[in-house]
Amino acid sequence: MTNTIMLDPTAELNPVEKQILPRLESLAGATVGLLDISKPRGKEFLDEVEKYLVEMGATVKRYMKPTFARVAPNELNQKISIECDAVIEGLAD
Repeated sequence: MTNTIMLDPTAELNPVEKQILPRLESLAGATVGLLDISKPRGKEFLDEVEKYLVEMGATVKRYMKPTFARVAPNELNQKISIECDAVIEGLAD
């Protein structure tokens, strides 16, 4: 396995290396968070993603950023990290 470096796009001047967490072996029994960033049609996209996740046996929790123009509040990120095994961020227009 090769080493993967993930860069944070919000800190381009001083990139910080972050370790990627291991992938889930299965979605069955996992809790997956769906984060709507509040862009138009994001909800509709995530509605479709949720259908597939439920079919695969996942429990889905939905979250929404207050506005797409800013990063998600720390409290929201912390809540998602505590409540979910994985997260999908929905981008749409």
